Amino acid sequence: MSSSNLTDDQAKELIRRRRSQMVIHSYLYYKADKPIISDDQWQSWAEELTKLQADYPHCCKIKHYDAEFSDWDGTTGMHLPTNVYVECAAERVYRAWESHNA
Repeated sequence: MSSSNLTDDQAKELIRRRRSQMVIHSYLYYKADKPIISDDQWQSWAEELTKLQADYPHCCKIKHYDAEFSDWDGTTGMHLPTNVYVECAAERVYRAWESHNA
């Protein structure tokens, strides 16, 4: 589905998902040194999030990293937040990836 054809609820959910992916995979890459997706995949998600937020600015206030993504341009995830939630979520994702690829 093209991002221009989304309902507001669909746009909000996709923005939430992409923000979570950016935060988790940035943590795995920059902090944990355990990247599990390619740079191309990360960039594809980053560009999609950039477009979503530009196309649906009224859907960006979702109380899910709103401030951290307010000026998101998709060039890097180095500045994205790290907290206990991010660390735990990233480790769960990594363990799942590891067991799937064992």
